[in-house]
Amino acid sequence: MNFLKSLNILYIEDEEKIRKNVSNTLNLISNKVFDLPNCIEALNLFSKEHIDIILSDISMPDMNGIEFVKKVRQNNKKIPIILLTAHTDTPFLLEATKLKLVDYLVKPLDFNQLKEALIKASQEIYENGDYCIYFPDNTCYNITEKKLYKDSKEQNITTKEISLLELLYKNKTRVVPTTEIKNSIWEDSFEATDSALKAVLSKLRKKIGKDSIRNVSGIGYQLQDT
Repeated sequence: MNFLKSLNILYIEDEEKIRKNVSNTLNLISNKVFDLPNCIEALNLFSKEHIDIILSDISMPDMNGIEFVKKVRQNNKKIPIILLTAHTDTPFLLEATKLKLVDYLVKPLDFNQLKEALIKASQEIYENGDYCIYFPDNTCYNITEKKLYKDSKEQNITTKEISLLELLYKNKTRVVPTTEIKNSIWEDSFEATDSALKAVLSKLRKKIGKDSIRNVSGIGYQLQDT
C-alpha cells in the first residue's frame, strides 16, 4: 500500500456522480489521481503526464474504453490497466482478454476488489522494475533499482542523495522539516549539521534540476511536482 501511495492513476468515467465517488476513494490510496470524463481527453493527458496505472470504464461516448486501451497499447505494452464495466457479455470479455489487463471489474464497484486490483497493478510495476520518478532534461530515478539515469545513461548518485530523494518523494505532499531530514539521513547526530545537509542538497539538485527541490525558509524542503 505504501508503494501504491506513490503512484499516479488515470481514471476515466463519463458518469459524473460515479467518477466523483470513485475518485474520492482513489485519492485516499494513491499519490495523484487524474479523473476525466472521456477517452479523448485521457489520451491527450496520457501523452503529457506520467501515469502509472489506468482505470477506465468501457461504455463511453465517442471512444469506448477498449478502443482507448488499444491505442495506449500501440506505444505502451506494460502499463497496468484495469477496465470497469456494467457488461458481462462474452464479446466484451473476449476483447478485454487480448489487452493484457490487470483486472476486469464489474460495476457497481466493490471497494475491496478495486483495492486488490490496484495492489496487483502496483506489484506488477514494482516487480518489473519499471517505476521511475521523472525530472527535467530527460532525467529519471528508478526507485526499484535505486539508480539515476539521464538520457538513459546511468549517473552517479550517493547513498545519502538517494535517502534524501526518496524521503522527499514519499512526503511530496508536504514540506519535510529540516530536523526530520537530518534524523532520517544521518544516524550520528554529530554529522547531521546544516552544512552537511546543504552539501547533499546542492549535489542532488545539480543532478535532478535546481528547481526540483523547494526550500521553505525556516521550515524545510519539498519535492516539486515531476
